[in-house]
Formats: sequence, C-alpha cells, structure tokens
Amino acid sequence: MTSRLTTTILPDDKRYPALSRGFNQRWLAEPEYVRMVRTPQDVREALAKAVQEKPKDPSRTRITVRSGGHCYENFVCGTDVRVILDMSPMCGISYDEKMDAYCVEAGASNWHTYSHLYPLSGRALPGGSCYSVGLGGHIPGGGYGLLSRQFGLTVDYLYAVEVAVVRPDKSVELVVASRDSTDDDVKNLWWAHTGGGGGNFGVVTRFWFRDPPEPPKYVLLTGLAWDWDTVTRSDFTTLLTAFGTYFQQHQDPMTAAGKLFGILVLNHVCNGQIGLLAQVDVDDPQGKQAMDDFLAAVDGDISATATTMSSTMGERPTLAQMAIPRVMPWLTATQALDSSGENRCGKYKSAYIRKPFSNAQIDAMWAYLGNEKFVDYTNKESVIQIDSYGGAVNKPPRDTAARQRDSILKMQYQTYWTRNDPKESEYLDWIRQTYKATFSETGGVPTVGTGITDGCYINYPDVDLGDPAWNGSEQRWSTLYYKDAYPTLQKIKKHWDPHDIFRSAQSIEFPTS
Repeated sequence: MTSRLTTTILPDDKRYPALSRGFNQRWLAEPEYVRMVRTPQDVREALAKAVQEKPKDPSRTRITVRSGGHCYENFVCGTDVRVILDMSPMCGISYDEKMDAYCVEAGASNWHTYSHLYPLSGRALPGGSCYSVGLGGHIPGGGYGLLSRQFGLTVDYLYAVEVAVVRPDKSVELVVASRDSTDDDVKNLWWAHTGGGGGNFGVVTRFWFRDPPEPPKYVLLTGLAWDWDTVTRSDFTTLLTAFGTYFQQHQDPMTAAGKLFGILVLNHVCNGQIGLLAQVDVDDPQGKQAMDDFLAAVDGDISATATTMSSTMGERPTLAQMAIPRVMPWLTATQALDSSGENRCGKYKSAYIRKPFSNAQIDAMWAYLGNEKFVDYTNKESVIQIDSYGGAVNKPPRDTAARQRDSILKMQYQTYWTRNDPKESEYLDWIRQTYKATFSETGGVPTVGTGITDGCYINYPDVDLGDPAWNGSEQRWSTLYYKDAYPTLQKIKKHWDPHDIFRSAQSIEFPTS
C-alpha cells in the first residue's frame, strides 16, 4: 500500500515556502527539495540520495539539516542550499533499556523534552528556554538554560549519539558513538558532539542521556523592570556591577544562591525599560532568602524604583504580573518563560564573561543603548541580554568540547525587524557598533585568555567574527568559539566528513597539515 505521507517537498508544493525557511526570516532558501525524514533509516537513505545527485544549479550545492530551524545565520537556509533534510518528524522520547539511557530523537524541541520527558520520568535536560529550538543543533553546541547553574550543560549528560556519516567512498552509514566506545575514532565522534557545534560532522538522528537531573518541584519566579527615564548613569553602573558581582560571588551549585538564575535585559532607551528576570529552586529551604538577597543586591543601591514589566524584552516574554516573586511548579514556570518571539528577521552576537564588567565596557553599553550614541534610533527590539552562568557549568563531570567553563555571565546581543524594513542596515549597524564598542579593549570581540572575556557561543553564530572590519583581534572565529578544542575538532571533521559535505561559513575546517 502506498504511504499517504509525502516526504519530499518540491517547489510547487504548498508546504515548500514554510519549509524552506527557519526561525530567522532574514534567511530564505530555494532548495531543489526539502526531505522530511521519520526514522534513522530514512535519514541514511535521504542523505545517500542527496550525496549521489548532481546539482541542477552549480551555485546551489550544500546539503543542510534542520531540526528546529533556529540557526541565526544562513547555515541552514541560504541561497547556496540544494537540499534541506528536515528532522522535525523525528521527535520521539523513550527509555532505552540496552543503553540504560533516555533516548531523544534529533527533531525534538526543547519543549518536547520538557513536556514529555519530565511528566513521564521526573527528569529534564538543563537546556534552553525558547520552546521551539531543536535539539539537533542545541545539544551539539553545548546547550544551556535556567537549570544550568544548578545542573550544568546538556552535554554533561550526553552518553551517546547516532550520526549518519558520509564515508570516503561516499556511502552513508549510521554510527552510534558513546563515551564508552572502545574505538578512538568512534569515541571522538561522541566527543565532537559535546560542544563542537551542529552541522559539522554528519546528521544526528538520536541522542542518549544518562542520569539527567530531576528539576525542582517548585521554583520562585520574578520579573521586574526599571523605566529608562528614571535610570541615571550612576544607577546603570551600579546595576551592572552588582549583577556581575553577585554571580561572581555565588558560584556553588550546592547553595540556593548558586542555583539562582538571573537575566538582565538591557533594552535600547527607545524601548522604555530595562528588565530583570530571576528564578530559584524553592525546594531548597534557602531559596526564598536567596531571591530576596539577589533582588536586594541588584536593586538596593540604585535610585530608580523597580516596577512591573510593560515593554518587549527581546526573546523573553513580558512578565507583567510577576514583579512580586511567585511560587509555581517548575514545568509551569518553564512554560511561562518559553518564548521564541514572533517570526521576524534578526541579528545576534555573544560573549562569555569571566569577571564583573570593566568601567570601559559599562560606559560603552550606556552610550550605545541610546544615551550618547544612536540617540535617534527607534528600534525598540534592540537589546543586550546578560544571563547568569557558571555554577555547575564550571564543574563538568568529564572533558567535553564545550570549553568555556569558568565564566560567570553569558551575553547575547539581539536586534529584530520585519522583512523588507527599509531601516535594516541601521539595525545591523547598531548591533555591530555596540558590540565592537563594548569589547574595544580587545579588538572589538570578546577574546579568550585575556581576563574578563572568554570568547563566543557557537549556538549564537555570528559571521562578523570572520570579518576584519568587525574583528580587529588576532583571534579567529574558530578560537573564539572552540578555544583549544579546535585542532582536535578539525581532525575529527577530516575523519568523519572527508568530502566536507556538511559545511557553512563557520563549519569546522580541515587541518592544514
């Protein structure tokens, strides 16, 4: 009997426009087809077919893979893409007795794991808060979220991974690699997926996790804001210094304060508000006190009065009813924070921060958020988001390819606009100039091994890191993302993807010697 499930989507199919783009509407593709895959065998066969085909258009040669479609650059959806393998039908979650591990298919999203794995097992991955982000890309990049200070990164629990790889003779095979693999090359393939980034080595079909953590029964969640027109220069400096100092001083994940996760949302002045979100485990009897102490630390010494959120907060929802901290079940709180914004265009940049901000960094952020520079700027959805970091992240149980393991904060610069907005170039100029000014002391980027900063997050890719106009340091993008892990990742790439099938503007390169 012929299946009624059509898995090859051609340009004349009404589904094609939706399936040839991702979360970031800035990037659209026109592939020869999109292939929906449902099983690991589907993936193997689809990849084998795509590898053997001759491109109809020599300018479109890339085979790309989409899980949730959240790639910030044109690595999945671009004008040079010939085939997109869409993993979204593969979203199953189960317990594998032979592996003694929880199996999650690569098309599952963050919300799949929270809404399915947790109710069935009481366990969760300490992953991101944007519900629609796909695990196929999220996990290989490291993966972090509001539980990470308490439990670490998602890759800290990754036991095994199944990958469809293209061999030297261009045949395709499914390889299961685990941290217990006895073959060094196979074990290296597992290691490469603990921070080496998605879309580099093959097509991930399944992940297995051993002993993922049990999230709290209840958490305390709050969201408050300060109106920009009440925030003085001194207030701004005090706020950023206090935020960084608090997380520098509270890095023990065994304490309530070490479990607390905070997000400071520095919107451009035209937005009207600065936002703050925080969550803490209140199964810990010291949780409520930790929240009180945190709010006193960041809000206690500024003249501006905290109020309710009323403005957009980048990718975060506006928690208008949570100026007073509220106790709620962990899954309920996760759903309240689970947002990924409207379908829109965007540009993003990132930084790992190891110490509280310098005066020069704070001065640059103050200026470029509209107080001295870009004063007439009108895009309210332009933000510097500062997340707490560290804790259990900085106490990894084993070696991984995720190398930034002594930071206290992680930054994400964001700006959004609707497609065909005539001011797009202005928005791009704001984010580029703001980022460059913040890290002007180190060539316009957060270099590694230089004190306060420790590079960038591969899951927030930024092609500007390869442009000397925006990266004036001596460190390439590969160092900023991968630090000392890069040479090993290059060797693994050469072994498992010898034809460089899986490539983009910032894919792992072959070793030079």
